[in-house]
Formats: sequence, C-alpha cells, structure tokens
Amino acid sequence: MYFYTLLILSKKHQIIMAFEVTGKLHEKLAAQQISDRFKKREFVLEIEDGAYSQHIKFQLTQDRCDLIEPHQIGQDVKVSFNLRGRPYQNKQGETVYFTNLEAWRIEGGSVAAKQNTPAVANDPFPTITDIPPATTGANDDLPF
Repeated sequence: MYFYTLLILSKKHQIIMAFEVTGKLHEKLAAQQISDRFKKREFVLEIEDGAYSQHIKFQLTQDRCDLIEPHQIGQDVKVSFNLRGRPYQNKQGETVYFTNLEAWRIEGGSVAAKQNTPAVANDPFPTITDIPPATTGANDDLPF
C-alpha cells in the first residue's frame, strides 16, 4: 500500500493535506444530484494491504464527477485526494463527524503501474574491490 502526503500552503495560509494512493478500481457508483447546486459521484479503490485488501470509497464533486469515466473496473489507478472532515449536529442534539476522501486527480495505466513497481538497480551492489585505494601524501588536504 502506498500513501504519500503533501503539505501545501494555500493563499489563505491554511495547511491543506493532499494524499496519493494507488490501487485497483473496484467500483464506480452513479452520480448523485444532491441539490440544484451540488453533485457528487463516488468510487471504490481496492488497495492491497498484506493478507487483506482494503476497499476505500472516494468522492468526486461538481465538475470533477467525470474524472472516473475513462477508467475501467480492475484498472490500476493513482488517486490524488484531500482529507476532509466536518461536524454535524443531528436532531437529537448529538454531534456526528463526517470524513470524506475528496479526489481531485485520477491517473491510470502506466503511471499507476510504475507506482507499485519497486525500483531495481541495473548495476550490482558494489563490493569491497570497487572501492578505490586510499591516497596518502602531500596532496592529502585532510588535517588528520
């Protein structure tokens, strides 16, 4: 499982947390028109986490609802998202907290596959014979 954290300082001097995660697209849900001014669409990413897979739901809002369209179920994708949370007071007077993973970029194909592939060096690990011999003499500028 790969998570990356980026801290971005906005113009209002608020710290915004942006994250990236790579996984397989598990499900695309239909867009929902919540009000005349708010639309959202959710999708689920399957992320390998040891012996068990995690199924994480993300949300796209407004003009970003179509970002998921070009991607197919089962495709590896890299999702950039913000972590959002807010309190809500219900009818019983209890405070309930909501957390959303608000996606703002989705990359697929080779970009996501590279994210899951560990880098392998083409050269073998250096051995003791690869270390050059120590130089001594008048040209040695070290004080010890």
